[in-house]
Amino acid sequence: MHKAEHEADEVRRILVDEINRSFVTPFDREDLYSLSRAIDDILDYANTTVEEMTILKVKHCDPLLKFADLLLTAAQEIHMGVQRLMEHPTVANDHARRAKKAENRIETTYRHAIAEAFESARTVEDVIEMLKLREICRHLANAGDRADEAANIIADIVVKTS
Repeated sequence: MHKAEHEADEVRRILVDEINRSFVTPFDREDLYSLSRAIDDILDYANTTVEEMTILKVKHCDPLLKFADLLLTAAQEIHMGVQRLMEHPTVANDHARRAKKAENRIETTYRHAIAEAFESARTVEDVIEMLKLREICRHLANAGDRADEAANIIADIVVKTS
């Protein structure tokens, strides 16, 4: 994850450099910059989530696996949306909507996971583990929020260019 996040940072730096050096871009410079920032934030949250899980010694569990699956879905939809912006903006918008749906499911997963963790805490040790899990879940929900932002930017670009 750490390597992928650093590679994505490099791609984003190249994109920003290209935007700054281009006289004309296919989309608003600000939209391209905002979209790259939102995508970078998703990767940053994913990377720091893995780091925190390691530091806090949080093992994977069903809610975290569900988060990961939903984030993967959102990221794939954003990726496909970006790929289709130029040639097929309507299809790009469909992918943005699906990414937003994944983010909505992430929020629902977050609320259920936290409610279940609070409900099952019986001892001080359980409370400590619950707080660790809550921290990791919040990180993943934040990644979902950034996916929602990226999807909104894709939709904005489609509206502006259609």
